[in-house]
Amino acid sequence: MTRRTAAQPTTTRTVAYVRVSTDKQAEHGVSLDAQRAKVEAYAGLYDLELVAVEVDAGASAKSLSGRPALDRALAMLEAGEADALLVVKLDRLTRSVRDLGELVDRFQAGGWALLSVGEQVDTRTAGGRLVLNVLASVSQWEREAIGERTSAALAHKRANGEKTGGAAPFGYRLAADGVHLEHEPAEREALELILALRADGVSLRAIAAQLNDAAVPARGKRWHPTTVARLVKREQEAA
Repeated sequence: MTRRTAAQPTTTRTVAYVRVSTDKQAEHGVSLDAQRAKVEAYAGLYDLELVAVEVDAGASAKSLSGRPALDRALAMLEAGEADALLVVKLDRLTRSVRDLGELVDRFQAGGWALLSVGEQVDTRTAGGRLVLNVLASVSQWEREAIGERTSAALAHKRANGEKTGGAAPFGYRLAADGVHLEHEPAEREALELILALRADGVSLRAIAAQLNDAAVPARGKRWHPTTVARLVKREQEAA
């Protein structure tokens, strides 16, 4: 006699996660509404069962902590209430390559899928997993390449007798060999936050104010819009 098994679900139970990084954006709600519309449209197009949309308003993606909506979304996956997490873009989830890698490992261990509208990532498929790994690798390469180019530029100046200043550029520190530069973790986190806020359209003055309010360490006594502008320009030119 043929053994009958329970019918398999035809849709993937999905929790969507949307985020904006400033209170101003959260109040206006434009970005949140746009993200919600995109995840709902994507879910309809790809036959996903959207079981919840979790919203973090005014939350930075510099780390995975301090985001209650993300915690709720991940808890739903842990509890078996959802099988996939959907975001509009991966930077809504995190801007940290390290955190993205940790999440990917966590998703693989739990057997959950990660879906992104913007990057067309769907880790339910081998192709989607490959794309995600490539994106993570490219991001890591970009960060390391910036450090190498900065080190090379300073070495060239020193070789030509030019002054390079007594301290390494913000975001870097002198390596043990006394020649090359390496990332300074705390300052790199500050740089990631600055670039994330700027990408979200936050003004230079507002970014400086937010850094000061959060007591983010600066090379001087306080953060100033001109300092923020100089760092943003430097990182963009080095990219």
